[in-house]
Amino acid sequence: MQDPINFYTAELDTYQNLSKKLFKTMSVLSLLRLGIFLITVAGIYYTFSNWQVAFGIGVIGTVIFLFLLSKYTDIKEERALYKRLIVMNEEELKILSGDFHERADGNEYQNPKHYFSLDIDLFGKGSFFQFINRTAIKEGSDKFSSFLLSNNILEIEKRQDAIKELATFPEWRQKYSAIAQGVEVEHSAHSIINWLKSYTPFLSKTVYWITLGFSLASIILLALIIIQTIPVDYFGYWLLLGLALTAFYLKKINSIAQKTSNAKDTFRQYALLLREIEEAKFTSQLLIEQQQKIKSNGLKASQIFSKFSKNLDALDNRNNLISIIFGNGYLLWDIRQTYHIEQWINKYADKVEDWFEVVTFFDAFNSFGNYAFNHQKFSYPKITKELTTISAKDLGHPLLNPEKRVDSNLELHEEQFFIVTGANMAGKSTFLRTVALHIVMANVGLPICAKESKYKPIKLITSMRTTDSLTDDSSYFFSELTRLKFVVDTIENDKNYFVILDEILKGTNSTDKAIGSRKFVEKLVKQNATGIIATHDLSLTEIESQLEAVKNYYFDAEIINDELYFDYTLKEGVCQNMNASFLLKKMEII
Repeated sequence: MQDPINFYTAELDTYQNLSKKLFKTMSVLSLLRLGIFLITVAGIYYTFSNWQVAFGIGVIGTVIFLFLLSKYTDIKEERALYKRLIVMNEEELKILSGDFHERADGNEYQNPKHYFSLDIDLFGKGSFFQFINRTAIKEGSDKFSSFLLSNNILEIEKRQDAIKELATFPEWRQKYSAIAQGVEVEHSAHSIINWLKSYTPFLSKTVYWITLGFSLASIILLALIIIQTIPVDYFGYWLLLGLALTAFYLKKINSIAQKTSNAKDTFRQYALLLREIEEAKFTSQLLIEQQQKIKSNGLKASQIFSKFSKNLDALDNRNNLISIIFGNGYLLWDIRQTYHIEQWINKYADKVEDWFEVVTFFDAFNSFGNYAFNHQKFSYPKITKELTTISAKDLGHPLLNPEKRVDSNLELHEEQFFIVTGANMAGKSTFLRTVALHIVMANVGLPICAKESKYKPIKLITSMRTTDSLTDDSSYFFSELTRLKFVVDTIENDKNYFVILDEILKGTNSTDKAIGSRKFVEKLVKQNATGIIATHDLSLTEIESQLEAVKNYYFDAEIINDELYFDYTLKEGVCQNMNASFLLKKMEII
């Protein structure tokens, strides 16, 4: 694969040049339009005495003007696409430089009652979501967050293959996102799907045939009037009859017109995205399966959507005064177009949800593919069934600067529990979040920040950032106990969880905390739990000598020449150097 920085720089240069060329073309077309308009007006003025010639000049000038306008509109849309691609490549270069903290942070997906979402900087300012998310539509963002939160340990290798493949298609991914960003959608796909599924048609096939017969009768009536077989008055009476028939269904037609008007932009957006998916050549099983979902009786979903969009546009013409009066009066236009829309809904309403789901899937997985492309030195965990839950070499946190990041080796077996001690700021909490992200990313199918890793799939549960709640009238300590009970109860029902705890029972005195923490860890070990707890309480490390499953590790700190130094490296054993008093003195607090 290409180097990400070189790729984004080259793409940025390419689209900037293309945008400039199209701008020049647009300027030329604008001048041509103006010229054609002036020539046409002048031609009509000087030939006005000969109306046949003037009419011909007017028709030819109008046709050329409309052709140039259509060409201008197409080029304008193409340039808008390039401008979005320029912004995307500029954004990628900024993110790779570490500047990503002003992007959407996904804080709306934060859930304190979830297994781990509150504890591991998954959402919020400076979060993993903020760093990795590239979704272009709201439903895609929802789908993306659901993948991160899913705790799904099945078919990981299948997801890995899909992400690996998408990582090799940076141009396709960017075009997909640029198209998605190009359509402003006011109404969610979810609301549209609910409407389609609950819709009940009110027009029968008989009514449709009546509209065709009425239109044919209008043409015959016009012909008879032209040849002066019947008086012209009949054409007016016929118009009133057509308007009366339309008025009979007007309330229901207005209702469906309002709904379809809300859905029109969404369908246009999704039709374009479906076409991109259909035309892509995928080889990984998961991506091919997604492609298969958007095929229906040999027809492509994009074609079906395009047909529906044309029906919606046809009904939308009712906003034209001429169409309202003459279209309905002589052709029963609104009734016939409404019938076409109802038939489409009746045939495809149940499939639309699947098609929308595929679009949002690719919007979400493009973010994963983009992440893999940007981090080609990261490794995909080798999925194993061995007793080792995580065996990682040079494991680090993916959001830390690679030049400053200190990586650690980790070997943690099934039903083994680590107690990690260490001085303040020595790296305990960062290490816990590193391990947690390894699990989350591995389960999603992402490459992880490690030289290599063997991983036996396991779900994650944490208790690290419990807060009190004024709305629930609960104290901090009660909230923490509730969370710990949630952990215990979860493991009781399912052993396949990796537990991560950070300084538990902070809401009580030190003696009570030491006794309680010890009993809680013993409880987890008795439940055959796998996991890690970080603590400042060195007495907790005594459990290692009593329980074979428990192992002690620590992060160290040294005071050299009245300065504090950290090596941020995980070591086996118990920390002996604490630094709270030193820091209080150093900062002149005491």
